Amino acid sequence: MRQTLLSAMIAGIFLPLPLLAAESADLAAIRSQIAEMKQAYEQRIAALESKLAAAERQTTPAVAPAGPAAAEPAAPRSERGSSRASAFNPEVSLILQGQYTQMKNVAGRGITGFWPAAGHSHGGNEVEAANRRGFNVDHSELVLSANIDPNWRGQAILAMRDREVEVEEAWFQSLGLGSGFGLKGGRFRSGIGYLNEQHPHMWDFAGAPLMYSALFGEHGSYVQDGVQAKWLAPTPFFLEFGAESGRGAGFPGSERNRNGAGSGAVFAHIGNDFGDSHSWRAGLSYLKTATRQRLAEVHDANDVHGEAGLNAGSQTWIADFVWKWAPDGNPKYRNFKLQGEYFSRSENGDIGCAAEVSGSGEACSGTRDSYRRRQNGWYLQAVYQFTPNWRAGLRHEQLAANSARIGTLAAAELGSENALFKDFTPKRSSAMIDYSWSEFSRVRLQYAQDKSMQGLTDHQWTLQYIMSLGAHGAHKF
Repeated sequence: MRQTLLSAMIAGIFLPLPLLAAESADLAAIRSQIAEMKQAYEQRIAALESKLAAAERQTTPAVAPAGPAAAEPAAPRSERGSSRASAFNPEVSLILQGQYTQMKNVAGRGITGFWPAAGHSHGGNEVEAANRRGFNVDHSELVLSANIDPNWRGQAILAMRDREVEVEEAWFQSLGLGSGFGLKGGRFRSGIGYLNEQHPHMWDFAGAPLMYSALFGEHGSYVQDGVQAKWLAPTPFFLEFGAESGRGAGFPGSERNRNGAGSGAVFAHIGNDFGDSHSWRAGLSYLKTATRQRLAEVHDANDVHGEAGLNAGSQTWIADFVWKWAPDGNPKYRNFKLQGEYFSRSENGDIGCAAEVSGSGEACSGTRDSYRRRQNGWYLQAVYQFTPNWRAGLRHEQLAANSARIGTLAAAELGSENALFKDFTPKRSSAMIDYSWSEFSRVRLQYAQDKSMQGLTDHQWTLQYIMSLGAHGAHKF
């Protein structure tokens, strides 16, 4: 009898725990659904207000009196101005993203065998940012977007990183050219690859893959100042083609003050569903640009500190693939994503070096000679969401720097000890787990074993938060 009573008491104490956990999950799901509905309604209201303003502008001239009465245009202009002012109701969102990082202190941190996107710096912000440890505001964003009229939409994203603010994107986009065509102009993330269009708060890991850092620099994306055209084919599956032309100022290109375009890109994406639970997308992209006087710190054949400068054309191919699984197409409770990308980049041009201080016994004389190099790399990552709140993921990445083929005149001055030109295989493996209270708030813990610098194994720990305030559009597939 006493045992039965004791068992009943234990059951009475512990049985409510799973019930409470289930209720908590249900409440989180309900809050998330309400937030989604609010966001959808706000976007629809903004679109309707824009259409109303356009309709008012079209109808106002028709009711304006003709002849002498037309000498009173002030009132209609005031009304139109009032309508436009009330129609300016942009969607505003703020992404707060920061982190705590624990890793080794390595001055001039970079990827052995690859050109640094920051060039030759003696402690400049770009190089220091790569080696920043402890607490820091990583990458927060302020987003403003709205329909301009029934034909166009605009968006601006200001990226805030520590003491810097930059215009990350500022573009306009067509809403209905017809026949599947779309046009975008301004500053925008290029459509090449899979991860390139995604902002850091959308990444499944705390940082960009090594591949993107090597290709496009520390920000891990290629940004165009130019125009982009897309065509969505009228097929029963997803098939998209795109082309871009831009200034080409971003790494691996460089700023050039001249007429015409400095870079061009083309890409194609294809995708489809398998049943109700599986979907996939694959793509192939090509980027062509050029650099003028891309700089890097070197030690010449006499071990004198100097600077190498590269003039070269740069061509990059990217192949990407992503596969997603969600039971019956509902990713809210469980889902799985597998994604990977491969790149190949070739650069042909000429190179030379100069001593930082002349008359110091330097070997560098500024003589230029040929430079040729082909590099490649890849990453593969998998992320599994096993409850509405928890996700876990693994990523492995590897690059092949390959040796640079430098003409004999420049090679004799540069010597053979510079890590920049070495044949090396940078690697990094990462594991992460994150918790999301809702789709607007997430905290992530990540461990990475980084072997991207020759002779160094760095065990890196990152604790990251991502908070989203305000209206924010749906993310891409």
